[in-house]
Amino acid sequence: MEQLKSRIEAVLFVTAKVLQINDIAEILGEEPDVVEEALLELIMDYASREGALEIDDENGYILQVKQDHLDIVEKLCPVELRPPVLKTLTVIALKEPIRQSLLKDLRGSNAYEHVAELLEKGLISRHKDKNGRSFNIKTTSKFNEYFKLKGDVKSLVKTLNIDAGVKDDNDETQVDIALKLAGTEDEE
Repeated sequence: MEQLKSRIEAVLFVTAKVLQINDIAEILGEEPDVVEEALLELIMDYASREGALEIDDENGYILQVKQDHLDIVEKLCPVELRPPVLKTLTVIALKEPIRQSLLKDLRGSNAYEHVAELLEKGLISRHKDKNGRSFNIKTTSKFNEYFKLKGDVKSLVKTLNIDAGVKDDNDETQVDIALKLAGTEDEE
């Protein structure tokens, strides 16, 4: 079991993204129930340590730095976004889940490049919608961590609307307010 736990730890470290038990089992060539048992033990091992790492299991499993140490990560590995990409991310956060086709209508054809960059940085996720014609896009837990958001983005939208007196049908104003809060201006 110890060797399997070490192998799971290696998978989580190398992939650095959220994985499901079936994904881990497939990578390691093990049965999912055996992987799940070892993974639960590994989570307990990390929880009992006084280290800087933990295994988060909210939407799958990922090895990550504990909240207490994120300031170090931000100093060493800051996520830098150009203002147009940040504006696209803001639209995604305000309207999530949003269809990629609608995002393109709102932000123009450059939205496809922005989505690719945001996916690479792990700030959004993209999944085919039910009819398979477009993608649905939403923010990830990394987005919440990076922008130090507690709770979901919908709560932030409501806060922005209340604090700024903005109505829901005025999306551009919401985006501008969010960008001001982020300390950036839009540049195309």
